[in-house]
Amino acid sequence: MTTGGRPARWTATARALPWLGPTLVLVAGVVFFPAGYMAWTSFRDLSQFGVDNGPAGFDNYARLLEFTALSRVLLNTVVWVVGVVVVTVVVSLGLAQFLDKAFPGRRFVRLTVIVPWAASVVMTTTVIYYGLDPFYGVLNAFLVDVGLLDQPYGFTRNAVPAFLTAMGIAVFVSLPFTTYTLLAGLQTIPDDVREAAQMDGAGPWAAYRRIILPLLRPALAVATIINIINVFNSLPILQVITGSIPGYNADTTTTLIFKFIRADRQIDTASALSIVNFLIVLAVILVYLKVVKPMRDDE
Repeated sequence: MTTGGRPARWTATARALPWLGPTLVLVAGVVFFPAGYMAWTSFRDLSQFGVDNGPAGFDNYARLLEFTALSRVLLNTVVWVVGVVVVTVVVSLGLAQFLDKAFPGRRFVRLTVIVPWAASVVMTTTVIYYGLDPFYGVLNAFLVDVGLLDQPYGFTRNAVPAFLTAMGIAVFVSLPFTTYTLLAGLQTIPDDVREAAQMDGAGPWAAYRRIILPLLRPALAVATIINIINVFNSLPILQVITGSIPGYNADTTTTLIFKFIRADRQIDTASALSIVNFLIVLAVILVYLKVVKPMRDDE
């Protein structure tokens, strides 16, 4: 038997291949092949019916730069991702801290927090969409009845309020995962660490800021990264809430991809924008990891 060194590692890898093989094939077929095909398509000239007319070079990417509403869409995307992720993480920190305490009914409250996660995103969004309808929406009627509105308002008929409504829904459906990720991180912090902080005279806020938050950094990094990816690529919420609004004032780069495909039949341009989307989210995550350094050991 070979022990140590490169031969031993190759032997261990060969033994693992029968178990890893199906997973690797699945990842290659479901992830890498579609991604590679999309990258290849972004450099092709495709007709409205998907007929390949040959190489297009960087024409599809140049067409993106010439798109008149691109600056507005990029601004919407930044507001969408930063706004939803920041609010979600901040609210989840408070919820996780609350659920980490012992109180009567804690188990029931924890189960309640899961509800937005368990329900279909499309179903939740559709309920709110029709509830805010200015003609027959019960939420709109409620706001009028309690005096917050003089008359029903078209929250989902105008770009800005519809976009803000979509952001609120995105925060709502993102809270369960983020809260439980942070709660799991809180429960890994030993009680003696917190007791030591109290004995040293640290107040609740000082202890939380200087001890709890640094120890939460790995869980916070995981929650933030997954939220960035999910929110950046989110389609159902915006499609339901803002999909019927004319123009591009309520679009992000993700919804713009589908408008290129469905409305303009620009499949090649949509592929180019998909590659740009991937590079943007990859760059954001790398910068975040570089700045936050979640796996760095504190001395």
